[in-house]
Amino acid sequence: MCTGKCARCVGLSLITLCLVCIVANALLLVPNGETSWTNTNHLSLQVWLMGGFIGGGLMMLRSVFSSAFGVLGAIYCLSVSGAGLRNGPRCLMNGEWGYHFEDTAGAYLLNRTLWDRCEAPPRVVPWNVTLFSLLVAASCLEIVLCGIQLVNATIGVFCGDCRKKQDTPH
Repeated sequence: MCTGKCARCVGLSLITLCLVCIVANALLLVPNGETSWTNTNHLSLQVWLMGGFIGGGLMMLRSVFSSAFGVLGAIYCLSVSGAGLRNGPRCLMNGEWGYHFEDTAGAYLLNRTLWDRCEAPPRVVPWNVTLFSLLVAASCLEIVLCGIQLVNATIGVFCGDCRKKQDTPH
């Protein structure tokens, strides 16, 4: 595959992943699809850090111009989303708002009986787990694709593009 075709294929894949990250992060702002929980005290820090929007989304659009920014954005998205999965959502449990799964080091992910202990927002744990997992997967793919794009661009700089040049009349 020539460097031009590779760049086009990787670029289209990155744009798709960028949109997935932006939508997933937007959905994290409305737990269980309900806007009544958008109070800043009821959403986790990782939701407000907007790893999917800033890292996986905006920085990835920037990767069209610079794959290095794309890699940085994807790493930011992966870090924030991974922390969001590890710490769990901010929820109401026993009359107190907090990160009640933070001390489990992510073990709550394997014990679904703990998920129902969050009284509010309703179903916030599966909501966060699904969307942060999607962001982790998308950002990992973005890192791989941006890495391919960096290698492809480097080859293109040193070896040139493999597209045939059109004869131009003099």
